[in-house]
Amino acid sequence: MKSRTLVSPSSRRRGWNLALAIVIGACVAAGSTAVDAQSTTGTVFGKAPTGYAVAVHSNTTGTTRTVHVSSRGRYSIRELPVGVYSVTLENSGNAVAKHLNVPVVVGRGIQVDFDCAKIHCPEVVGKE
Repeated sequence: MKSRTLVSPSSRRRGWNLALAIVIGACVAAGSTAVDAQSTTGTVFGKAPTGYAVAVHSNTTGTTRTVHVSSRGRYSIRELPVGVYSVTLENSGNAVAKHLNVPVVVGRGIQVDFDCAKIHCPEVVGKE
């Protein structure tokens, strides 16, 4: 005669709940990884003289963005499509200095600084 082991309904229910929790956990983990993998932007940031603006331009995508330098002498241009950019320091819309061929990489930032001691920036009066 064969021996039979009886499994109580509550044990069976706990087993299904555990299996369901494992499957849901695996799906959530896979979903969060997929979101990170889809990020296709990067950042350009750095130091520049207060009162100026910094512009980025991509010849390949046509993306152009301009930000003003903060009162602390910092700027950051986020969510730029991947590519190669020209980064320009501007005073009243006129180019003062330019960094060419700046690579923007997925999920990373690249620092591009403008040092007036080296590039002889004209003084900006009365601007923030």
